Amino acid sequence: MRAKVAKWGNSLAVRLPKPLAKDLGLAPGREVELRQDGSRLTVETQTKREMPSYRLEDLLAQIKPGQNSPPLEDWSAVEVPWPDDDWSDVAPRGQEWEAMKRKAKVKKRAKRKRRA
Repeated sequence: MRAKVAKWGNSLAVRLPKPLAKDLGLAPGREVELRQDGSRLTVETQTKREMPSYRLEDLLAQIKPGQNSPPLEDWSAVEVPWPDDDWSDVAPRGQEWEAMKRKAKVKKRAKRKRRA
């Protein structure tokens, strides 16, 4: 198969016929590997890496009865102390708390109606 080299901005381009691109699974934005060997140019399609998918049932099935679970890892970079602030003087209580809960419930219902 023959093709013409064309100018594309400051670069050169080779237009691929549609049937060839379709056979190779090429589409705009797809990456290819280019290799030069003397005067030969090779264009190789990259295989798409698929993300592995897992089902919870399969993962749980790998756990053997009596098998110790792995140790827990602490991923925090800095030790954060538990806050010992007393907010009881500003926290809502009694009627104020009930009014806040009712208001939140009304907002939630309104939001559901807008989505429907």
